[in-house]
Order: sequence, then C-alpha cells, then structure tokens
Amino acid sequence: MTVLVNLVVALGMLYAVPAGLRLIDPAGLGTAARLWPWAAVPGALSPWLPRGAAATVLAAVYAAAALALLGAAGARLRRRPGRSGGRRPDPSEVAVLTALVSPSVAGTALVAERAGYRLFGFDLDVLALTVPHFHFAGFTAALVAGLVCRSAATGHRARWAAYSVPAGTLLVLAGYFVDDWAELLGAVVLTGGMWTVALVTWRELRPAARDRATGALLAASAVVLVATMLLALWWAAGEATGITHPTLTWMAATHGLGNALGFALCSLLAWRRLAAGRAPGNHPTPVPA
Repeated sequence: MTVLVNLVVALGMLYAVPAGLRLIDPAGLGTAARLWPWAAVPGALSPWLPRGAAATVLAAVYAAAALALLGAAGARLRRRPGRSGGRRPDPSEVAVLTALVSPSVAGTALVAERAGYRLFGFDLDVLALTVPHFHFAGFTAALVAGLVCRSAATGHRARWAAYSVPAGTLLVLAGYFVDDWAELLGAVVLTGGMWTVALVTWRELRPAARDRATGALLAASAVVLVATMLLALWWAAGEATGITHPTLTWMAATHGLGNALGFALCSLLAWRRLAAGRAPGNHPTPVPA
C-alpha cells in the first residue's frame, strides 16, 4: 500500500495542484503554478525516505507552499464576498476556496507523519492517507465542483454540488475528531455532491464537448466517480456499523487509485482542453479572481 499511496501523492503534488491553480486563475495564480514544482518535488520525495529529519524537512518545504495558498484564499475572499454582493456566498467560490485550503491540511499531515508525530493523536497511517485524500477528495474534487458550477448551462444541481462537496469534505475532516458516525455523515454528503458532479458532467458537459478526446475524458471521470464514491460509502458505513467492508489497503488500490487516475486526472485534462479552447462549447472554465 505504501508504494501505491506514495505514487498517488506524487501525482497530486506534481500535477493536480499546479494544473488546478491554472484553471482557478491563470493570471493571478500563474506564478504560483510555475513555482510549485520547487516545493512539490521535495514533497513528493519525502514519503520515500525513512521517517526522520531529512524527510520532515522535505515535507516542510511542501507544507510551506501549501500554507501560502491560504493567503491566496484570503485574498479571493476579500475581493469576492458573493456573486451579487449579497450575504449568500457564490457556490463556485465556496468550492474554489475549499480547493485552495485543502493542500494545507495535506501538507500539515505530511510533516507530522514524516516526523513520526501523532498529530492530534491520530495514527501515522491515518495521517499518511490524509495527504492523498486532501489532494483529491479535497483540492481536486472541490475545484471540479466549482468549475462545473461555473458552466453556463448548469443550474441548481451544479450549485448544490458546489456547496455539498466542500461541506462533505469538512464533515469528513470533523469526523476524524468526533467519531465514525460523523465521518459517515460526511461521506454521505460528499458522495451526494460528487455523484451530482458526475451527473451534470455526463448529461450536460460531455455532450457539449466538440472533440471525442475531451468527451471521453469527461465521460470517464463521471463513470469512475459513481464506483469510487460507492466504495467510500461502503467503507465509512463499515467503520461506523461494523459490517464487513474493504480494508485500507484494498481501498487505496481501488477507491484511491480510481479517484486519482479515473476522476482527478481525467477531469483536469478535460478541463484544461476546455480552457484552452479546443472544445469551447458554452462552458467557461476558469473561475475568475
């Protein structure tokens, strides 16, 4: 499981985050995306080393860059309190802010795990799995929900997804501190949001793609989400109720790998093609600052 998790973590650090930053704001976050490899390479190397000072220092380099995104999130929040200046937050902006915050959770967990420190009393294995979780279920899932919500053709379903994916991510995180039932609630909310993203992607975005490659990438991301999030529900229900459920090793090989490759990678590649104008349709993709 360790090798698989390390490879998934590397994909999240080296590709998902910088690609996502360019989709969020090519101008405002373009510099951060270009500089990101200087932090991502040490971060991706860190899990391959034995726990100790060297691994911790490399992890800290990545965590510092991830924490810097909190400043970008704060700047966006100050500039855009809501879509129409009212009190109700823009759902796509809620999703994007969640995406920008998520790497800091992953980076903090990575530093603690590499140092052998049981942060908040969590087992080191839990901290290790938190790193890929908040790159994909946190950063990428929230980002894609925000991009889907920004699509001109979508309506209430996409807005609900843009709220529920961040809410589910937060509830799952809270469940770490409360109990398995709270984590199950988070998994239910997150799954509902991700299935809605899949539905909108399949029914509205996929047919509008003007080339087969983009359409196939969107289709794959939607189909994979149905299976991977069903596995997440099964695991969370098993932890809460004691029913037979997959082991963490099996989850890493199925849910984790499926989300990383089938959902996150396919989604990011598709949205980059849309943003580049190769399949324009009616769907603006970047989420402007």
